[in-house]
Formats: sequence, C-alpha cells, structure tokens
Amino acid sequence: MQKIISIPLSIIFYVLFFLWLVLFEPIQRICLNVFGYNAHRRSVAILNLFLVRTTHILGTTYSITGRDQLPKNAPLIIIANHQSLYDIPPIIWFMRHWHPKFISKKELGKGIPSISYNLKHGGSALIDRKDPKQALPAIKKVGEYINKNNYSVVIFPEGTRSKTGKPKAFSVNGLKMLYKFAPDAYFVPISISNSWKMTRFGQFPLGLGNRLYFNIHEPLKISDYSFEEIFEKTENVIINNLK
Repeated sequence: MQKIISIPLSIIFYVLFFLWLVLFEPIQRICLNVFGYNAHRRSVAILNLFLVRTTHILGTTYSITGRDQLPKNAPLIIIANHQSLYDIPPIIWFMRHWHPKFISKKELGKGIPSISYNLKHGGSALIDRKDPKQALPAIKKVGEYINKNNYSVVIFPEGTRSKTGKPKAFSVNGLKMLYKFAPDAYFVPISISNSWKMTRFGQFPLGLGNRLYFNIHEPLKISDYSFEEIFEKTENVIINNLK
C-alpha cells in the first residue's frame, strides 16, 4: 500500500527536487563569480534548505542533536555512516555555519545541476577511489584548506552507501590523510539512522513517513589522540548509536 500511495508523491518530489537543482545552478554561478565565496556558500545552504523541505512531501522529518557541543572557529572533520543521498542536504543545511565541504567521488563532479558545480568550485575534493595517487593528494589539499580556514569537511568512510542501514567497515586511508594534514581539527562523529528507508524500494517510489536521525557526538580533538585511538573511538561511537 505504501508503494502505491508513494507513486504520485514521489513524482511531485522529484519534479521539485530537480527544479531546485536546475534553478540554483545559475544562482550559484552568479553568487560565486560576482559576489564571491560567502555569497556562493549561502546559495548552496539555501538550495539544501529547499531540498530538505521538499522531502516533507514524503512525510520525512528530522532529528538533529549535538550541534551545541561543536567548537566555533575550529576546523572539523565530520565523519558519518552513509545510508542514502538524503544524508547530504541535512548536513549542508543544519551544519551550514561550519562551511561543510565533501570528500566525493569524481563522477559527481560533472553532469548534475548545482551539485557538480558546488563540488568543483566550493572547496570539496573529487577523488577517484581506484587511484590512490590522485585521491590522497586531493584529500591532503582539502585537509590543509579546512585547517587554514577553520572550515569543515565531511567524509563517509564506508565508501559506498549501506542500502539496509547496516554499517560497512570504515576505510582508514582518507581519515589518516585528514588527521595528518588538518592537525588543528576535531573529529566529529555522526550517527545517521533511517535514511536508507527513503530508498527501501529503490529510487522509485520513495519511502514515506520516515524520521531521519542525525546524532552528533562529542568532538574529539586530533592532538589529544593517536590516529589509531581516534579512529577506533570514532567508528565505535557511530556504529553503537545507530537506531
């Protein structure tokens, strides 16, 4: 029954979702090229507010906890499990004050309105996961960038999305590069729950009536831990707090 009800709602959702992406592509270009970085990042934040609000058509609601404990004027390495593409707009919108950048696969850097432009021009790293010689220097560059400017970078160390909500093993290499080249940063673990239910039937129709949880855990200052210690604590706290 849910699938039947979801068909018209999913159609409306996708029409609006892609409308915002197409509409904000020229807005982003104007903001960046005419008014600069801050105008561009605000346009990206507003785009993602629209995307988040559009999911309400599907009965989606959000619970975001833990933002009050995040340090101000310090670089953050935001580490989260990954369940669907619907993990991303809430992070961009609800954590907009920390200027989130992304470690993203290079395929997303072309052909997608608004998303590709932001990834290419907003300070994120586009990596080829099959080519460490390309990926690791790109991650190093974004690590140095956030460390210098007190921005944040989001990384999903599982690599690929979990379609069932069950987390996959975390990869070490990207986190190790960020640990090394953003020495002033904090690791910020986030447990994301129920996002996978948005695509429980695949990309169409979409799941209805889901409450997505973003549980932001206590930040861990890099200088207080060895990499092995901070990696283990981060992975454990994320996995142990999934709903």
